[in-house]
Amino acid sequence: MPKIKDISLVAVQFLLILAFFLDIQWFSIRFMEHFVWFYLGMLGVVITVAALLQMNFHLSPFPTPKPNSKLITTGAYRLSRHPMYTGILIFMFSFSFWLGDGYKLCVSLAILVLFYYKTNYEESLLESMFDDYKAYKSKTGRFYPKF
Repeated sequence: MPKIKDISLVAVQFLLILAFFLDIQWFSIRFMEHFVWFYLGMLGVVITVAALLQMNFHLSPFPTPKPNSKLITTGAYRLSRHPMYTGILIFMFSFSFWLGDGYKLCVSLAILVLFYYKTNYEESLLESMFDDYKAYKSKTGRFYPKF
């Protein structure tokens, strides 16, 4: 049974993603050539799908790891500790810029804050579950690769 904190975090995430797709005109933004943002957004979708497929049956919408799950550190998880969130963030920010939509940009910023908070919580659970998580964490970026 998921914890209240897990359910709350997933509910807020769901509501923010739903809010992103609402057609609310607040203010416009323009930044760079907008066709670039479309392709970058599609890259975000590809990253998310690749991470979902790699996670396979270990996948859970909740931050608390499933019992008997395995720490995955290869593939997309070699570059980012949370590649699904990375892909979602790339998609949301890119499409905000592509559409020139300030409302969507604000929702994207809100989900970035949520993902940061959610990953702090999730990583504390992963550290207690996997002995080698601290080493993995030290060499792999949270959302983006460490260089």
